[in-house]
Amino acid sequence: MEILHKNTARTPVRAVLFDFDGTISTLRCGWEAVMKPLMLEMISGGRPWDAALEKEVEDYISDSTGIQTIHQMKWLAAAVQERGNNPDAPTDPWWYKGEYNRRLMENVSKRVESLTTGTAPNTEYLIAGSEEFLRALCEHGVKLYVASGTDHPDVCAEAAALGLDGYFTLIAGAPVGEENCSKEKVMARLLQAEGLHGDEVAVIGDGKVEIRLGYEAGARTVGLATDERAGGVDAVKRERLIRAGADIIAGDFLEKDALLAFLGL
Repeated sequence: MEILHKNTARTPVRAVLFDFDGTISTLRCGWEAVMKPLMLEMISGGRPWDAALEKEVEDYISDSTGIQTIHQMKWLAAAVQERGNNPDAPTDPWWYKGEYNRRLMENVSKRVESLTTGTAPNTEYLIAGSEEFLRALCEHGVKLYVASGTDHPDVCAEAAALGLDGYFTLIAGAPVGEENCSKEKVMARLLQAEGLHGDEVAVIGDGKVEIRLGYEAGARTVGLATDERAGGVDAVKRERLIRAGADIIAGDFLEKDALLAFLGL
């Protein structure tokens, strides 16, 4: 665990806002490898693409981690139209979102099924130490929230398949067919409806969106620079999360006691 900004607040956190994919769950590990060929195919019109386009797409995907999928597909739809290589391609970003989701769910559905049938333990698709950390937070009386850019029904189903849904006061995914950011809404709820101060909230995630929201709200921020395939810290994620305002960088939740101490617990 890498401490970038020491916690000087004496108040224990009362609520923690988590991202889900890549922060707790690895069920969607490999989503980049689904989105990248879709973008390249559509922008190039099926013709061979050059290294410059491949890098542009890779950089965009990396930089946009954590935002609602429809916004990534809006970028794709605009890129297809601007390049003019695929004049017959759809112009509707929602079409691209549907196609991306169809491709992605081919693998995700198999993983979820392996959990629901008991052929795989939930630890196979969890960031190391995550369930133990959730349990410890609940034992300290902390309310836990999930806000995800994944469609709401899917993130709820995946949390249930992993056996984690009971830990959370609220699970909020992206509203189906809408462009509303669940992360902003849940943060607003904590600070306004729940009446919490910034230092009573912690935000934990692997994307710049939630870390920036936490930073701007004065919350404590833990950047999960998870390398979902190999374990440990992903160097690219680490730099992105530092720029977004992370107080701490970690690759997993195995240093539970140190994380709890940072949260004042």
